[in-house]
Amino acid sequence: MLDIEWLEPAGIDELLRMAAYFGEAARLVAGGTWVTLVMRQGLLMPQALISLRHVPGLRHIQVDGTGALHVGALVTHRQVERSPVVRAGWPVLAETFATVANVRIRNQATVGGVLCDADYASDPPTTLVALGAEVVLVGPEGERRLAVRDFILDHYTTAIAPGELLAEVVIPPQPPGARAVYLKYRTRSHEDRPCVGVATLATSDGAGACTGLRVVVGAVAGRPQVLDEALNAAIGRPFDARLAREVAEAYAGAIDPLSDLRGSSWYRRQMIRVHVERAILGIRDKRVEIGDGDLA
Repeated sequence: MLDIEWLEPAGIDELLRMAAYFGEAARLVAGGTWVTLVMRQGLLMPQALISLRHVPGLRHIQVDGTGALHVGALVTHRQVERSPVVRAGWPVLAETFATVANVRIRNQATVGGVLCDADYASDPPTTLVALGAEVVLVGPEGERRLAVRDFILDHYTTAIAPGELLAEVVIPPQPPGARAVYLKYRTRSHEDRPCVGVATLATSDGAGACTGLRVVVGAVAGRPQVLDEALNAAIGRPFDARLAREVAEAYAGAIDPLSDLRGSSWYRRQMIRVHVERAILGIRDKRVEIGDGDLA
């Protein structure tokens, strides 16, 4: 039987002292869904587990004076899904969290946990990257912010430094007239993780020309995939089928998808092409609903 210390700090300062003492031998625990899974598989054997459940100031959902949304690290997926504040200003975020697994998991899994786990087959990071979200990291050297896009580095690897805590996620207000969607394509059960996930945010002018486009593809590589060159080339062009097809082809050609039980590399490449095009056309026509990419 593993001899693991279970620690429950009462504040951030105490937590940081514990984390500094144990270093890489400790693991911070929020909802614990991922930690429990990897420990059962023998992939993680920490000397100490440091629980965040009694640390204050990590359970908020609020909007600041600039219109940005602040979500504490201990906020659960279910709370994001059901929050009137999130639904009003960032509906695609609520819709994305609603696609994760089942209600039981969403009542336990946390916002901070899903980002720190950096599991490639997670839904929320894809949409958070598309929305331009940042993480707020607190550590011995103080506080720093980092874009979610830069925070997740690879499979189960992030830019968090030893002894740091992910305290909250900050999502900027959407641009005026912006439309956003998350398409989740499953190949197995309705509760399964995505084979491909596509988050898209777009703006256009009165003539129908693209003024801004963000496309992020998740669950196909070690981190959410963004192709800046293709997105920059879309600016000023008509928001039409040709644009959608060209961006989809660019993503399908540039990404080297992984293979797993949800789909081979070849199959994922085809689904990237299909779902990037669907997302762009659907968001242009305001006719894509969350879950339209599912194969249940």
